[in-house]
Amino acid sequence: MASSPMTSSTQSKRPNLAFRQLRGQLSPGEFAAAVRRAAREIGERVSCDARYVGRVEAGEIRCPNYAYERVFLHMFPGRTLADLGFAPRAQVRGRAARSRTEPEAQQTPYAVQTHEESDVRRRAFMTGSTAAVAAALGPIGLTLGDPAEAADRRGRRIGETEVHAVEEAVRRIRLLDDRHGADGLYRRAAAPLRTAYTLLDAGTTVRQTTSDRLHAGAGELAITVGWLAHDSGRFDDARSHYAEALATARVYGDAALEAHAFCNTAFLARDAGRPREAVRAAQAAGRAARHLGSHRLSSLIALREAGGWAGLGDRAGCEQALSRAHGLFDRGAGDDDPEWMSFFGPAELAGLEAQCWSALGEWARAVGHARLAASVAASQTPQFTRNIALYTAELADDLARSGRPDEAADAGLRVLALLGEVQSSRIQAMLATTARLLLPHRSDAGVSEFLEGHAVLSRTA
Repeated sequence: MASSPMTSSTQSKRPNLAFRQLRGQLSPGEFAAAVRRAAREIGERVSCDARYVGRVEAGEIRCPNYAYERVFLHMFPGRTLADLGFAPRAQVRGRAARSRTEPEAQQTPYAVQTHEESDVRRRAFMTGSTAAVAAALGPIGLTLGDPAEAADRRGRRIGETEVHAVEEAVRRIRLLDDRHGADGLYRRAAAPLRTAYTLLDAGTTVRQTTSDRLHAGAGELAITVGWLAHDSGRFDDARSHYAEALATARVYGDAALEAHAFCNTAFLARDAGRPREAVRAAQAAGRAARHLGSHRLSSLIALREAGGWAGLGDRAGCEQALSRAHGLFDRGAGDDDPEWMSFFGPAELAGLEAQCWSALGEWARAVGHARLAASVAASQTPQFTRNIALYTAELADDLARSGRPDEAADAGLRVLALLGEVQSSRIQAMLATTARLLLPHRSDAGVSEFLEGHAVLSRTA
């Protein structure tokens, strides 16, 4: 799940004077201790120390990660991130993992999009217009050109302009997916991907760092487009894109990209009904991530493995993986968390666990975790519209299976309301299953309302 010239690693750092002023007379170490105390007050865990405080004040961390955001806003009620001297999240979403001047931007949710997410753009995605989606992606195509133009650059040096364009493609696509889902975006997003790989084949770079960023950006773009295919039900396409990213990682010896590719492959295998492959891919991701230093990444990988064990009906294996996932997650966010993990907070943890219990037929436990996921997402990360819809759809399905049709219908209606903004074949398929489960209860008023609304959606989809 990327940078623009405004957010590139070449931009000179500006000291965060607002944050320094808030520290007052406390030493960096004393202030770090205050941050850790504040985190405990709200049930969060952060590994804040004097070095972290110094990096914030020096401007190295332009936007804090999800955990630090909650803590800072708790410490300074009534203030925004901008008041604390940080940059808007939309500027740092999707930065390349190898551009390390802003590592804390990597895991964070970002502010609700403003002018970049106008009603016009929302309607463009709902209609699926190719021209409209192209406009939403902005000037990426103009910068990258098409694959034929990229091929004409064979032998020419590839520089910052092209690398920025690839990273910007990742950033914009992830922003749009988080807000609207994959269905209106997938085919258009494949064009920058083809161009990025043509650039890799056609040109040479000025510096090794530029080369590293280009291959990393192309690999992340392949995973991003693969996820769009995955979420829109194009499993074969997704498998191909993930394999392309994995090959890129292996050729360039990029462990972080390899871990990401295997992590997504495990998720895809689970959804495609290949749970044993999901377990193997998750374990491969764990081996790749072993020396990357991110507890949150290892937690997510453990959840992918848990999903595979659940699909196999192996309750013990699933519980062991879930236990590892929780233990790793509780160690808190860190500087080494990958940039693409902005979605992975308490809501996603609960949502993925709900899916495990659902696969094992433990409907009551699944309901509890799905309800928690939907509630936390709505209150803490309202900008992740697609995920809120996903968690609520999971809740509706689990409620229907646990014999609570009225509650299931109510959750289903909430999902229908969100589908004015979100296009996701995955979510629509979940709703269709819920509708089938509720058909025997269609005489109930609430269930009838949901079924009628779903029928309208099915006719207009």
